[in-house]
Amino acid sequence: MSKPLFSFEFFPPQTTEGMEKLVLTRQKLAVLNPAFYSVTFGAGGSTQARTLQTVAQIKAEGSDVAPHLSCVGSTRDNIRSLLKTYQAQDVRRIVALRGDMPSGMASIGEFQYANELVAFIRAETGNHFHIEVAAYPEVHPQAKSAQDDLRNFKRKMDAGANAAITQYFYNADSYFYFVDACQKLGVTAPIVPGIMPIVKFSQLARFSEMCGAEIPRWMSKTLEGYGDDNESVQAFGLDVVTKLCERLLAGGAPGLHFYTLNQAAPSVAIWQRLGLSK
Repeated sequence: MSKPLFSFEFFPPQTTEGMEKLVLTRQKLAVLNPAFYSVTFGAGGSTQARTLQTVAQIKAEGSDVAPHLSCVGSTRDNIRSLLKTYQAQDVRRIVALRGDMPSGMASIGEFQYANELVAFIRAETGNHFHIEVAAYPEVHPQAKSAQDDLRNFKRKMDAGANAAITQYFYNADSYFYFVDACQKLGVTAPIVPGIMPIVKFSQLARFSEMCGAEIPRWMSKTLEGYGDDNESVQAFGLDVVTKLCERLLAGGAPGLHFYTLNQAAPSVAIWQRLGLSK
């Protein structure tokens, strides 16, 4: 079995101060020697400029980086231009997503689904990029059914994706069941669990409501009981997420992808608990 790969995700800060703080975050995470950092997609304007700036900085620091590309608000010309920019920087990874439709947006763009985006990237760039796509062990919130969601995932893999990163979850069984179901459909590519450290319960509850990630009732009730005691929330979260990671790695997960929210400390604490630096 190959050695697990670990990666960390950032969002592009909207201020110069945020960009400077993210440099410090990367310095703290760099000692963990991750396989790559990913950077979420700015759908336009200054947000996209920040994505490009963050990607360029990470490459300049000598680390591998995986920019996100999204169907939302994108055109073929826009994606083609971004691909050429990333090729010129020798970026070798891409995370290709459908993306979430902002409220008020009438049309998603020229790409309706992630499999179309994956196919376009392959047609434009051949095998230059290692393409990651999204996976949903607890079912995409907009899917008609679990079975339909699985078929959609297979379409993305068949279009040319190399691997997948899941939405975060706290039920390891949902991940293992999803991987088994994918393998029965003939998908053998790595499916890396997405890991969300628990820092603030109100924030986690808001994120989970938006993306369809389930917080198990026993976890939710325990976290609610701590109220504003963030120290207890974080200590409990560290225990729960560490045990989740231990079970995933012991069960054969090909790695872990940490949703950092641009913070180093929560992911580093889990990493140290897991003994991954040994």
